[in-house]
Amino acid sequence: MAYADYEKAQKAGLKAFKNAVSKGENEYLPVLDEILEGVDIQSEVNLGLVQIPLDQIVGTSNVGRTYAFANNFMPLFDYKTEFGSKWSSLCDSHIEEGIREPIKAYEYMNKFYVVEGNKRVSVLKYFEAVTVPANVTRKVPKYDENNPEIRMYYEFMDFYKLTEINYLSFSQEGCFKRLLELTCENPEEKWTGDQIKDFGSAHHNFLTAMKSTQTKKLPLTSGDAFLIFIDIYGYEEIKNLTANEMKEKMEPLWEEFLMKSKGGEIELRMEPTKTGRKKLMDYFFSPSSKKVKVAFVFDKDPDESEWLYAHELGRLYLEEHCQDKIKTIKVHNLNSEEDVITAMNDLVLMGVKIIFTTSSRQLSASLKVAAGNPDVEIFNCSLNTSHRLINTYYARLYEVKFLAGMMAGAMSENGKIGYLADYPIIGTIANINAFALGAQMVNPRAKVYLEWTTVKGVSRDMAINHFKENGVEYVSDQIMIKPNEASKQFGLYSIKDDELVNIAMPVCLWGPFYAKLIESVVSGALKQEEEDNEAKALNYWWGLSAGVVDLIYSRKLPEGIKRLVNTIKNLMENNEFFPFKDLLFAQDGTIKNEDGEKLNPEEIMKMNWLVANIEGDIPEIEELKDEAKAIVELKGVTEDEEQ
Repeated sequence: MAYADYEKAQKAGLKAFKNAVSKGENEYLPVLDEILEGVDIQSEVNLGLVQIPLDQIVGTSNVGRTYAFANNFMPLFDYKTEFGSKWSSLCDSHIEEGIREPIKAYEYMNKFYVVEGNKRVSVLKYFEAVTVPANVTRKVPKYDENNPEIRMYYEFMDFYKLTEINYLSFSQEGCFKRLLELTCENPEEKWTGDQIKDFGSAHHNFLTAMKSTQTKKLPLTSGDAFLIFIDIYGYEEIKNLTANEMKEKMEPLWEEFLMKSKGGEIELRMEPTKTGRKKLMDYFFSPSSKKVKVAFVFDKDPDESEWLYAHELGRLYLEEHCQDKIKTIKVHNLNSEEDVITAMNDLVLMGVKIIFTTSSRQLSASLKVAAGNPDVEIFNCSLNTSHRLINTYYARLYEVKFLAGMMAGAMSENGKIGYLADYPIIGTIANINAFALGAQMVNPRAKVYLEWTTVKGVSRDMAINHFKENGVEYVSDQIMIKPNEASKQFGLYSIKDDELVNIAMPVCLWGPFYAKLIESVVSGALKQEEEDNEAKALNYWWGLSAGVVDLIYSRKLPEGIKRLVNTIKNLMENNEFFPFKDLLFAQDGTIKNEDGEKLNPEEIMKMNWLVANIEGDIPEIEELKDEAKAIVELKGVTEDEEQ
């Protein structure tokens, strides 16, 4: 029996050896002593007796035994050698009673290298065992901020201190932290034995499900895939599922795994697609066609939110212009993720085929519902979202903010202009910078004073008073007001002489935006775009050229300024003028764009810096009011998105 097993193991070793030689790879076991040459080891830490995953045992500590094994730990020597005899004896022992004696190993960068017990590891790997007991010593490299692998390893060590889990690896930084946030109420609290056991069981079931589902190997670690699974379905929902139940939930996520394995690329669609298998107007005028049911999901009452009211106007636009062929449904006042999920599932049961969730707070719920309903198109109103299950949409408001900045710069006598912002999230910084650049283009002395309404201790009235104290004459404020509030504090307005006078209002035309998105679904253009952009997330970011943003002027705007603004606006509509072009300086004097060049859409979307003529800064999350933190944690700008 042992002879047959040894012969089979040796064949596997020789095959791995030949494959490695043909590919120019190392055909023997990696040697830790060689790997550590030139590495600054800061310390050694005794981890004691622990169970270590066999698939993370990758090599041997020193060169002494490396030539006895191929790089997959299978034996190379002949069966009749002393090595073959000892390997076979261990094989018999494992079959009869199991190998229980711990090996001795070093851990370095979350991989293990055997000091004593290479043959035991070889036998256990041959029998596809999962773990082996080991006395482990960790070799800790000196921290290096410029080395992403070492940064990730230090992140792993922090995770290990809390969980004692050593079988997870990720391909990107931040994943260990994210996993803690998703699996426990207090991410900084040490795990109990039950928590470790429950997580291990869930992870084992996930691996079993993934192995039975997987048709081709992805360049994705099991940790990456498990994190995606938890992020979409929620840890509490999945931790007690069987492997078969996980398999059912996993199958709709395969494109999600594929996209993440290729880096989670986002495809920004800057213009509506003009092609499709079926024209929307043909559909609308077809006598046999049924009404398309389209739903809008609001977390609050639109009458109590200027943001949602704008989307409600978009829904009403569809009711007015497409009432014969589109039936819209709205649900609102959904205070929790569970409420959103329940409402969306009810909409699906009602036959709704297209759902728009209008807040980034509803992103998680949108993903969960999309995973269970692949025949329903779900769109979430957010930017920089890398998911294949849903598509996202947003308006390029920075284009009309640039035009509003031109107006303010041209009309201001002292060049002092205020900008009142809300959330420091993806896309907002581009709006602020575009406004400041527009003001500077017509008035080189223009200075923009920035205030945030979501910062602790700051109210709208306080911010306006700060503007007045600084001599500000014109203010850029929220683009809409709540319908039940009688206020002039929206758009661009003057506060000279303590009199508020409206000048212009940037607007998002959500009605045409929604009509074009629905057309892309009905015509088949959306499906074609998804097929053409395999493994990419589609984010629709449309602007003036698509007719989904505009600027409404008041009669207070001088005719000459209106002509100038209209000229630039027409150039933007034809993609002949770009706000973020030529030499751009940040507040600290660094050059963010060269003369003759223009920032690409992703650089604009992810801006986390302010242009030189802005007075103010981007607040840290600790400075924000509690109600703002959840949104900023989800979609806030971060330092690692530096352009």
